[in-house]
Amino acid sequence: MLRQERYRDNEHVRIGARAPAQASSEHEPTPRIYSGVCHGTLGELLQGPYAQDGELHIGLISLPVRKYSWIHFAPGEDGEIAVDLAGKDKCRQAIALYLQAHGKRLPRGRWSHDSELPLGKGMASSTADIVATIRCLDRIFGLDTAPAAIADLLRGIERSDSVFLDTHALYLSGRQQVVQAFDTPLRLHACYIDEGGTVETEKCASALLAHYRRHLGAYQDNLERALQAFATHDLAGICACATRSAELAQGVIAKRHLDALTERRGEFAADGLVVAHTGSLLGYLFVERPDAARMGELSAFFRGLGHQCRFAETGF
Repeated sequence: MLRQERYRDNEHVRIGARAPAQASSEHEPTPRIYSGVCHGTLGELLQGPYAQDGELHIGLISLPVRKYSWIHFAPGEDGEIAVDLAGKDKCRQAIALYLQAHGKRLPRGRWSHDSELPLGKGMASSTADIVATIRCLDRIFGLDTAPAAIADLLRGIERSDSVFLDTHALYLSGRQQVVQAFDTPLRLHACYIDEGGTVETEKCASALLAHYRRHLGAYQDNLERALQAFATHDLAGICACATRSAELAQGVIAKRHLDALTERRGEFAADGLVVAHTGSLLGYLFVERPDAARMGELSAFFRGLGHQCRFAETGF
């Protein structure tokens, strides 16, 4: 009898000990937050002229990187869009265009944002912000904006990148038009640096097109080789075309250390070079990820140039 009473007392203690945990689960749920996310780029595998309707356009094949921009909306909170998204004029413009297109009104709430993509470096930070904003709005209103509709919205805001796609593509930045999508998954490894400074993409268009006209044959040959390399999933060939594109781009926005990287490329067994054509990034491309020893050698080389390198896996 005594044992049974003790058992019951212990059960009572155990049950009582669980009570605080049960009570804590009855607290009010965390307020819902809507978020949109978009990846950026590590420059471009290729950028050059593309002829359409008797005109030359800026065509590019971006190199997507696993770094992101975020836009958040907390409904019910006191917020002011001009304050919450200060400095994000294009995001506010995207919100206005989106609401107009869908005949919607925003509920009361507060916006916030974050990004791993620095401005003016060639990482598609501005476009990623806009696409993240559109995706956040989709969550708020339960919609799903198709890529073509995202391109339509971008067309009214800026010359853009193809970060709203989930595949590599030949893309016309001014027209926001996909010329050709490449469905085969492509992953490359990059070791890159930021040479410093910023570049305003919108101000480069006329200089780029003039440069393209002067070197049209070389650019067209490189584009044809790139399309063939993508068609056959020739990663080494894609890296070779990226290298040629980087070399051709020296005539517009030159990279100070491109010659040094070219000279040491064989020593590091790099498969190619990559640059942000309208940015400040440049680096090496590898089909296979460098091992720890090679990463150390690369780090020492770039440190000798006065820069800290970064390593990143690219692709989807």
